[in-house]
Amino acid sequence: MTSKWNYQSPNNEQLLKRDEFSKKFGLSPVVSLLLIQRGIVTDEDMQQFLNPVLKDLHDPFLFPDMQKAVDRLNQALGNKERIMIYGDYDVDGTTAVALVYKFLEQNTWSSNLDYYIPDRYDEGYGISEKGIEYAQETGVTLIIALDCGIKAINKIAYAKSLGIDFIVCDHHMADDVLPDAVAILDAKRPDSTYPYEHLSGCGVGFKFMHAFAISNSIDFSRLRTLLDFVVVSIAADIVPVTGENRVMASFGMKQLNYSPSKGLKGIIDVCGLSGREITMSDIIFKIGPRINASGRMMNGKEAVDLLLEKNVETAKEKSENIDQYNDDRREMDKKMTDEAYALIDEDPKMADNKIIVVYNPEWHKGVIGIVASRITEKYYKPAIVLTQSNGYISGSARSITGFDIYKAIEFCKDLLVNFGGHTFAAGVTLQNEQLDSFKSRIETYAGENMSEREAVQTLDIDMSLKFNEINIKLVSDMKRMNPFGPDNPKPVFCSLGVRDSGTSKLVGRGLEHIKLDLVDDSTQEVMSAIAFGMHDFNDYIKSGKPFDICYTVEENTYNNKNSIQLLIKDIRTITPSPPEEGVA
Repeated sequence: MTSKWNYQSPNNEQLLKRDEFSKKFGLSPVVSLLLIQRGIVTDEDMQQFLNPVLKDLHDPFLFPDMQKAVDRLNQALGNKERIMIYGDYDVDGTTAVALVYKFLEQNTWSSNLDYYIPDRYDEGYGISEKGIEYAQETGVTLIIALDCGIKAINKIAYAKSLGIDFIVCDHHMADDVLPDAVAILDAKRPDSTYPYEHLSGCGVGFKFMHAFAISNSIDFSRLRTLLDFVVVSIAADIVPVTGENRVMASFGMKQLNYSPSKGLKGIIDVCGLSGREITMSDIIFKIGPRINASGRMMNGKEAVDLLLEKNVETAKEKSENIDQYNDDRREMDKKMTDEAYALIDEDPKMADNKIIVVYNPEWHKGVIGIVASRITEKYYKPAIVLTQSNGYISGSARSITGFDIYKAIEFCKDLLVNFGGHTFAAGVTLQNEQLDSFKSRIETYAGENMSEREAVQTLDIDMSLKFNEINIKLVSDMKRMNPFGPDNPKPVFCSLGVRDSGTSKLVGRGLEHIKLDLVDDSTQEVMSAIAFGMHDFNDYIKSGKPFDICYTVEENTYNNKNSIQLLIKDIRTITPSPPEEGVA
């Protein structure tokens, strides 16, 4: 579907500041203006953004309960207690477990460490009774929970009755009542004054280990080498790449590119990423899905085993296993997605709903989140995909810009056995007999809380460019804006009134993509571009009529030669005219 384009012209003050920053920092005028539009308005802001430094990380002891957490961990280590590192089965949870386990293993004398990842199918998300009972059987007296636990009131009470303490390191939304844990590290808890609330679960684990290192005079350099785990979690869990996350992601990307752990190096190799610069997109689309595939298709513990692997050859073997899981996942993902589309297309009422809810008791629980994402992308509506699991209906939800799916699900909490998540992604469990009530209730909520504007897909455009403004200097300066992600997205541009030079053609196995050579009528400059999946526009483009394009600027490498290529995001086949400010 063609999106509406959202564009705001810079004002005079921004243009003056652009010229000042370009001169002072030697930046392209385009990049200077991009940064100003993103709130970089002082010299100090600019220095901090362009040159992230680890000293800008906040004091970890600003977390409520951090001192309690460190004291309990020190006590456990001093008394040679058995400690379990417990985490969720997704990328964030498994990288968090790997980071905390590896740091404690390398920097303490303890041999009483264990790690545990719950089985997605047998135990479900978060803290499980089975995990607690395993801890009791193996003599564990302290569990460090990572990327989960903030809502596990009953489970943590059960553990306490067995003489097992909990330290919770989470980043999900908390309820009004917190679990009875020794310490709860979560910047989203109601009483938190920690300066940055958008850490990943692995990021919270990193802050805990930072505080532990400070209390035990362990040099920070020993923790810094684990930032490759943190950046993988930041990218895969789609948390904002601002503040502390930007700092950790910047240094994590350096670690990932130049000296990754053996386990991550094994994944990098099977992804075909060796020998080139790895980006956040590579984590999202290649590295992350393979780590996730372990928990989706088998057990997430295999992912932690790989991330902690010390032998290169063994890491290679384990990476190949996980790569096979990912292939299996892709096959299942396609089958289930096609089935979900068929359900929607066969039921006109479902397609008309503001929230799409689909249910098939035979679907594989490990893939339903991916299917929900596909539905949201195709229909541009929040989607909840449900299946059967352990006698309950269990599901994953994904949302669209401007609509908080967590709040929508929370509105139905009296119908649910369990739920949790974020603004854009959540999980839900309910009794079979509550399915119809849940569908009705959540559609009612959407009807009352989703505006018409939110229901229309928009593309936010940073700037309108002429082709003569796109050059190597621009590409080089945009690299200084890395790493990209939520709240610091890759810049999106538009150019108006471009035409086919006459050499554009359909490419791809099914001729579904268009390879373009475009002429900017206003400057007569020519730019190469690629438009994936946009074959429907081919006849119009070949007609020679002008059209508008929306795109990102990419550096393309072929035969060791670099060139600039536009990656088309949308095409607008209208008479060229400046886009209106606001939604055009």
